[in-house]
Amino acid sequence: MSLADELDDLHRPEGCIKSAQQLAARLWCADEAFFMVNGTTEAIHTMMLAALSPGDVIIVPRNAHRSVVGGLVLSGACPVYILPEQDNILGIAHGVTAETVSQALAKHPTAKAVLAVYPTYYGVASELCGIAQAAHEKGVPLIVDEAHGAHLHFSDELPPDALSCGADLVAQSTHKLLGAMTQASMLFRKGNRVPAERVNRAASLLATTSPNYLLMASLDIARLQMEEEGERRVARAVRLSEELRTAVNDLPGLWCFGRERMGYPGASALDVTKLTVNVSGLGLSGEKAMRILRQKKIQAELADARNVLFVVSMADTERETERLFAALEELSLENAEKGIAPLLSVTAPPNLATALTPRETFYAAREPVPLERAAGRIAAEEITFYPPGIPAIIPGERIDEDAVGYLQEMTRMGMKVTGAKDVSLSTICVVK
Repeated sequence: MSLADELDDLHRPEGCIKSAQQLAARLWCADEAFFMVNGTTEAIHTMMLAALSPGDVIIVPRNAHRSVVGGLVLSGACPVYILPEQDNILGIAHGVTAETVSQALAKHPTAKAVLAVYPTYYGVASELCGIAQAAHEKGVPLIVDEAHGAHLHFSDELPPDALSCGADLVAQSTHKLLGAMTQASMLFRKGNRVPAERVNRAASLLATTSPNYLLMASLDIARLQMEEEGERRVARAVRLSEELRTAVNDLPGLWCFGRERMGYPGASALDVTKLTVNVSGLGLSGEKAMRILRQKKIQAELADARNVLFVVSMADTERETERLFAALEELSLENAEKGIAPLLSVTAPPNLATALTPRETFYAAREPVPLERAAGRIAAEEITFYPPGIPAIIPGERIDEDAVGYLQEMTRMGMKVTGAKDVSLSTICVVK
């Protein structure tokens, strides 16, 4: 809490914080904006506590971020997981379809909310307007993890932002793609499906009583920058991305997909500022390619089995994209003779059966067992390969043989494990 009245109070803003949040709401065309100082994780937890009560059913895509699991534990809600569309060529998950959401709502008529990931980390946008319509026809709110879409509002060349598609609550990582400091994010509310008073109570419950004023000031500065220069800066990022994508696709062994792969279920449009470079044509895994690029002073956003992802942001210029292209060109020249890497069976495990809710599992007694003997047991911990931070195993799911094989394969590839007590995954915690 502030000791000086002039600095205002995040928990009951009446002065400069209130004014800054109102300016952000106006810019992003929301009814209300909330400053978050514990990242988008805090925003997602706030949305879930505001929209749900213990025991409520929520429709959740299986490729949601691990912060959603925390929101399920805190809210006590019961998840119904739905599967996203899978691109087996790229080896990544896209979004869920409106039809999948409609079917889930029909099967679970007591559901109180729908959660969507929009766009994915790879920049793929689902048919969010249709998903919003499906949710609203059943009288339930749509809450959206738009962590990677804070810039969408500022360009007609990119997918529409979540608020314009009809979302009721939206969490954005202002620190990821705009100019705010790390941990600084925003939550937006629009419409009356989730009462403002519930959002305020949840936000105040989860926020520290000693919020960092530098973080809040950086949110206001980021807002001002986008209000004054956002369209120009995002337009430059779009142009540079498309130029870089074309150049990369001329390099032997590399492939960077674009809008040509859109228009399919779960993949309606692409944020072209995300460049997913497939490196399997060089005989490399994404993880191996990322390590090589780090030696060339290039840091990728993430790597998976086949791809390395890069982000061209509103802050980048030709200088940055030229450096990235030069490094990728060297990577191609150094590895072009290796041939094509075998396609690894690293698609995500099937939708596992839910035996307990995440909250029930959180309080259950647990014990470690060898991973190879975990099939049939209920997972007591979350297993996530980070980035992108999408749980491979969610607490409360019953582990099967396919899931065990998936974990073993990802571990052999050297993917970074989070959430597990034993990060080597020699053992895994299960419900006792």
